[in-house]
Amino acid sequence: MDPAHVRYITPSSRLWSNHPTERATLPLQWPIKTAASHNDLSPPLHENHPIDQKPNPIQQCYAHTMASSSNSGRTPALAAAIVCSVLLLAGGAAGNFYQDVDITWGDGRGKIIGNGQLLTLSLDRSSGSGFQSKNQYLYGRFDMQIKLVPGNSAGTVATFYLSSQGSQHDEIDFEFLGNASGEPYTVHTNVYSQGKGGREQQFRMWFDPTKDFHTYSVLWNPYHILFYVDGTPIREYRNTEATTGVAFPRAQAMRVYASLWDAEEWATQGGRVRTDWSRAPFTASYRGLAASGCTSQDATACANPGSPWMYQQQLDSASQDRLRQVQRDYMIYNYCADTYRFPQGLPPECTANREMGKGYEEDNKSTTMDV
Repeated sequence: MDPAHVRYITPSSRLWSNHPTERATLPLQWPIKTAASHNDLSPPLHENHPIDQKPNPIQQCYAHTMASSSNSGRTPALAAAIVCSVLLLAGGAAGNFYQDVDITWGDGRGKIIGNGQLLTLSLDRSSGSGFQSKNQYLYGRFDMQIKLVPGNSAGTVATFYLSSQGSQHDEIDFEFLGNASGEPYTVHTNVYSQGKGGREQQFRMWFDPTKDFHTYSVLWNPYHILFYVDGTPIREYRNTEATTGVAFPRAQAMRVYASLWDAEEWATQGGRVRTDWSRAPFTASYRGLAASGCTSQDATACANPGSPWMYQQQLDSASQDRLRQVQRDYMIYNYCADTYRFPQGLPPECTANREMGKGYEEDNKSTTMDV
């Protein structure tokens, strides 16, 4: 049985859907570009970034709310206590998988070990596996350390994402498309709002993600969504709703999800390289889930300026430089540069926000998605 959050795509499709009857039919072309080996990739310049510093969210929330509430009807201390109690419920440090998640499918293929510090997901010919967070969040910062399936991972997809429920759901995706031995993974990112996705950007990494754990992070607030790898920003999706009318995820609480499943029909070279089941079971390892988010359903409360996920309303100049470098050197697909897919004009959030296409269009790279 397919898990509830598996996305379907056909070999002739570029657009993701939650239901096979809604598959799109835009043509694919292969190959996208010559895949560099891991040894050919060099890391982007790294500077300290707020997401790496991981301040104590409760202390910072209290301090900022105290400062901002002095003119309110409540006393500053009372306002701080009310707002920051939301944070106390949400946590903010790496927790325990026994306490923080439920394994939701896989019939025993998902296992929590190491006193709750490690969770492994496995995939064989019969089934994959997955888990979800116990809490729902409306805005926050979410970190997960992942070691991906080693060796010949062709046909497999490991995921780490946020999602709400229903046909009009919101979703923020990290998906890791496996490849044949020695070939790099494709890191696939996407943003859904009110059930509409199709906002894909794809990357190669500057390291082998199967050799060790690496941290993948999402920072989500009313201003933008940021995707990070080991503290380096790789993508920014800004809220342009006020100027373009394009809906932004800002009203639906989402859970954290992760899964490992078989997508050999499309995941590797458009389905040309199939899963080698003689290597099963395939295993991906997860640890260090850290969710510093708002567990309230009140969007106004969750957007309080004192919340730690609200501090960063835009990237500083150093982070912008790092983002451009990653997109110039490691991005292999950007929907905001795909004029073949959008012959009548790029989506309005792309033209309204040229930064979403920088470092990609300028190099005249291929605009064909790697699936």
